[in-house]
Amino acid sequence: MQWFTPFTISESPFPISHQSKILSLGSCFAQTIGQKMLAHKFDCLVNPFGTIFHPMILGDLLDHAMFQDKIEENGLIERDGTYFYLGAHSDLNGNSPEELTNNYAFHLAETKKYLETGTHLILTLGTAWIYKTKDFGRVANCHKLSQKLFKKKLVQLEEMVSHLSHVFGNISRAYPDLKIILTVSPVRHIKDGISENQLSKSILRVLCHELNNKFGNTTYFPAYEILIDELRDYRFYKEDLIHPSVEAENYIWEKWKSSNFTEETRYKADQILKINQELAHRPLNPKSEGHRKFLQSLLSKLERLNAEFDFSKEVAAVKTQLEA
Repeated sequence: MQWFTPFTISESPFPISHQSKILSLGSCFAQTIGQKMLAHKFDCLVNPFGTIFHPMILGDLLDHAMFQDKIEENGLIERDGTYFYLGAHSDLNGNSPEELTNNYAFHLAETKKYLETGTHLILTLGTAWIYKTKDFGRVANCHKLSQKLFKKKLVQLEEMVSHLSHVFGNISRAYPDLKIILTVSPVRHIKDGISENQLSKSILRVLCHELNNKFGNTTYFPAYEILIDELRDYRFYKEDLIHPSVEAENYIWEKWKSSNFTEETRYKADQILKINQELAHRPLNPKSEGHRKFLQSLLSKLERLNAEFDFSKEVAAVKTQLEA
């Protein structure tokens, strides 16, 4: 008996290689896939504004990066001596308004650089529900402030299509070679309610469909469908029953590789994975002759790969172990 429902994912018309330059923004999947790409030595900037869940906030940040907008002062808040910005995740903060402003400006500039010189933009959409304040408007994160300050709203499909069409149009005109990969986060937002989460995800999926049909530089990767329809079992979730398990993340990563990487890139990624596994090895006896031979073999592999990928830190770490 077959316990899951596999489905075929077409190869991307915009394949990724190790020569690609990638910007990954959005919900937890953007973070997960971005970190895995970094571990496999891709040039990838991952969530410079922290985890962002709503499509229109992503659109706002992309617009602000393109035009290098200044931080809106009425969005600055202070909690326990730390300053946060309603337009970004709490990962972006500062010890003073000036430090936060400078941090925000730095990440805007960094993001614009990846838009200008990048090849791929990954956008992972988390929820269609958004929070707004009277003075600031839509917010990226409530930063543990009182819920009385916010109004919750389900944004209609037409409003999001209009907003992101404007942003994607600007991107297409300014950076015609940049390809956009859309995906819906498989993370369940059950605090909104089960029915409300399903409604939200369905709107996001249609949003991706509309944008994909409207723009020739856009494609879709079915991360949500892989977890919900192909794996379809609570054993593929973490203990919170909300986030995908490590096993599920690795399964989706393999699908990502098959769909988005060239054959040569998949081979190189697999070689780098093997090296990373060897680097993670912890010997029973670090002083043994067997471990020394293992390190010498590992060093040889690293130095060979270092000609193409930056393994300089790993090479130095292994040499330090050999000299100890």
